[in-house]
Amino acid sequence: MITKENNLKKNTAINYEVILSKFCSQIGDRDLESITPEEILSFLTTINQNLKHSTKRLRYILLKAFFNFAKNTLSLDIKNPCDAPTLKKIFRNRQQVQWTILDKDIVDEIIFKSTNLRNRIILELMARGGLRIGEVLKIRPKDVDERRITLVDPKSGNASEVAYIPQKVAVRLQEYIRTKNIESNVRMFPITYTGARAVIKRAAAAVGVSISPHDLRRHAATYASRSGAPIEIVSKVILRHSNLSTTQRYLGKVSDAEAVRWIENLYG
Repeated sequence: MITKENNLKKNTAINYEVILSKFCSQIGDRDLESITPEEILSFLTTINQNLKHSTKRLRYILLKAFFNFAKNTLSLDIKNPCDAPTLKKIFRNRQQVQWTILDKDIVDEIIFKSTNLRNRIILELMARGGLRIGEVLKIRPKDVDERRITLVDPKSGNASEVAYIPQKVAVRLQEYIRTKNIESNVRMFPITYTGARAVIKRAAAAVGVSISPHDLRRHAATYASRSGAPIEIVSKVILRHSNLSTTQRYLGKVSDAEAVRWIENLYG
């Protein structure tokens, strides 16, 4: 605990040094009273390019703390330019979204009621394999090796990634390729994103629910997690995320009914 606190203090000191040296280089010998909120925004925009919001917010907080320190220490009769409403809004702390996850019975019903083989496979690749809708639409027969699917040009920016699917889904996928006589280098599902989204919307409406395509991917992660799969497997294998924090947001809220069911399973 002490080591962690020391590291945090050290990192804070380093961040202060970095941002203040850049800020002083820009304002030169000007009086702090003359600095405007617009100049603060321009400075932060320049140094924050391509950074995460959390890092941008940290730099804003450090700069705000510097003005407060200068004001209190030097008894300056100034208003902190970082307190401008626009800056507060831009660099506010963003609350992480927690999604409501589809129940397994609902997902199963959506899939089982899809009589069209193509539509069912699209649904299963997302709900059972955790694929994104854009990844599903790019798959070619040459990318499929039994239960392994090579995803070319994935969202992560890697050259390729590998997704894994259950045996039953793999069998249906091979059947679809065979019956449709799809050539090796041709997309198996030559429809648009809008068309695929409509397929999913119609399938869900048939059982009385409304979902987005990504809800099926979230279900794949949550179902795996709550069935006992280690978080590392959910993150690196099913969702193919680069960090666990992103995965944790995917796992959604636990309903009262689900909480009671788990407690009963464990201790009832």
